[in-house]
Amino acid sequence: MTDTPEGQELDMLAADYVMGLLDPSAEAAAEARLENDAAFQNAVNAWRKRLADFDMSADPTTPTAQLWQRIAQSTKSDRSAAVPAGMRGAMRGATLWHNLRFWRVTGLVGTAAAVIFAFLAIGSISTSKHLRRDLIALAQRKPAFVAVLVSDQTREVGAVVNAFANGRAELIPLKAIDVPPGRALQVWTLWDRTAGPKPIGLTSQSRVLTLDIDELPETVAGQLFEITLEPEGGSPTGRPTGPILFKGNTAKVL
Repeated sequence: MTDTPEGQELDMLAADYVMGLLDPSAEAAAEARLENDAAFQNAVNAWRKRLADFDMSADPTTPTAQLWQRIAQSTKSDRSAAVPAGMRGAMRGATLWHNLRFWRVTGLVGTAAAVIFAFLAIGSISTSKHLRRDLIALAQRKPAFVAVLVSDQTREVGAVVNAFANGRAELIPLKAIDVPPGRALQVWTLWDRTAGPKPIGLTSQSRVLTLDIDELPETVAGQLFEITLEPEGGSPTGRPTGPILFKGNTAKVL
């Protein structure tokens, strides 16, 4: 059914409803539709099930007294009346960043690595449609392990490595990494000290990189990933020779 335009529209409406992206009038219409539209009920239930793992992975959080005070102050007046109608959708998307329920739905509260992953996925979103699209992608490609790569010198987070259950892995930079002429960034992994580090990626610029781990053992918790600065073309010895820019160990995503 979702292969048809009508089915796709129904599925998008169900996604918006479950993730709380509808405005009050559209939300009321959706709730009324749930009473007698079996197809819409099925779509809503499918989305609730799809996002259930994310919701269960978030630990309950008790708001502080300061947060309750801020909430009380923010609800003293209806600020939306002063906002042009065309701007309300964008502002609604922006306020999700401060919505505790949104972070529970994405299942990214309670683990710093997963928060970073969510920030990468939806950091530049300004409309609910874009938010829905990227949140759907997030739901469909949740990694099994995440490694946050940090600089030993500055304690800056430079990149994350996402390792998926299907054996795929990717490096996502969180900051621009300067690469001098004639040099390259090389990514390594170490799961067994007797085997030594293995090169799994090489790039001349800071960018998203699919890592070459097809011939390596399955990624496990605590596995080391690191980025070193090597000669152009990679390390001549098959082992890291340049300085380690960022490194970190994998943690299982709940």
